[in-house]
Amino acid sequence: MTPILEFRDLSKVFFKGEQRVHALAHVTAEVEEGELLAIVGPSGCGKSTLLNLSAGLMEPGTGEVLYRGQPLTRVNTQVSYVTQKDNLLPWRIVEDNVALPLELGAHAKLSKDDRRERIARYIELVGLTGFEKHYPSELSGGMRKRAQLARSLVYEPDVLLMDEPFGALDAQLKLVLQAELLRMWEGTGKTLVFVTHDLAEAITIADRVIVMSSRPGRIRAIEHIDLPRPRDVFGIRFVPGFGDYFERLWSALREDIHQGQEV
Repeated sequence: MTPILEFRDLSKVFFKGEQRVHALAHVTAEVEEGELLAIVGPSGCGKSTLLNLSAGLMEPGTGEVLYRGQPLTRVNTQVSYVTQKDNLLPWRIVEDNVALPLELGAHAKLSKDDRRERIARYIELVGLTGFEKHYPSELSGGMRKRAQLARSLVYEPDVLLMDEPFGALDAQLKLVLQAELLRMWEGTGKTLVFVTHDLAEAITIADRVIVMSSRPGRIRAIEHIDLPRPRDVFGIRFVPGFGDYFERLWSALREDIHQGQEV
């Protein structure tokens, strides 16, 4: 089967005045359809750049990004991008924030009844039924993340790109949202590319983990996570094999961390 996303000998350099910042160097990888892929690595190694390239928000320096076997040359409207900040519109209630993608492009042609049904379905999927009329300022941090997820899923993209979506949350809330994310992913069969600094989080959710080197980002290791699903995010650290995966991933990162990078 053709991978849904491919990175072929991908390199990217940013320019700031006369300064050259080498973000990525010769990255080659594939993302299979329906896969949950995690990307970890030191700060500044190009993880977010890979997501931006996947979304068609920037062009490669050299190499290419393919979507369903075709070179990506424009904004990729088949993916949804969940950033670290929820970016909810403060003047819109939850259901209107979730509705935003349905007001754009081909989705604007949906009937009112279809739009209403889809909005209600995804609000229920993320556990926000009863909060449809609340403004973002009236929601907790976790509820705002749920609303952001509903908005990202409502137009039913093929791929969900997530850039450290739970990084700013406390440990307990992070576990709750990891569990919700896995429940939603297993219920939709979507492809998910998830950037994180947290090795335990990567092992908990992913089918595969790509480890990036320090800048310029290269693929240092790829680890297949062969732990049974569905996964209990609260107890998975005690499952046989979890510690071995953690040690191998940490070994792949250790050299860069000891050079002054941070995970």
